Amino acid sequence: MSSDRQAEARQRFQEAFAAQMEGDYERAVELYLGSLALHPTAEAYTFLGWTYHFQGKIEEAIAECRRAIEIDPDFGNPYNDIGSYLIELDRYDEAIPWLEQAMSAKRYEPRHFPYFNLGRVYLAKGMIKPRPRAIPEVAGHRAALHTCAPALESVRRMVN
Repeated sequence: MSSDRQAEARQRFQEAFAAQMEGDYERAVELYLGSLALHPTAEAYTFLGWTYHFQGKIEEAIAECRRAIEIDPDFGNPYNDIGSYLIELDRYDEAIPWLEQAMSAKRYEPRHFPYFNLGRVYLAKGMIKPRPRAIPEVAGHRAALHTCAPALESVRRMVN
């Protein structure tokens, strides 16, 4: 793979991310696909899936995350994303192994998301007392506090 193609793929990926953050999902999809055509990466497949998620295309989002895992099974983000998408589909039991894989992934940031999402599963299933593991794990991640604080407080009130 030439470094020119990799550089162009990286540039398209960055443009795709910017388009996605601006809410221009069609353009983001086009740019992610262009990046992948030049140099497939787990990140580009994962972010393409995230864009499909924003478009309401959950099954397509899951398929792109599976492609990301094929390229780099150590990259934790697509495992968490699949788990999160399955939660949205009320497929809680299917989400658990994906979230657990994200927790043990060698390469994953931010690490608190799979714990938070596993907590969402336990909450939805009414499994707060038998499975409190996710609560201290999330609370131990400083970056998680802003994201998770309201949910953690709800869980603490339910448990106490």
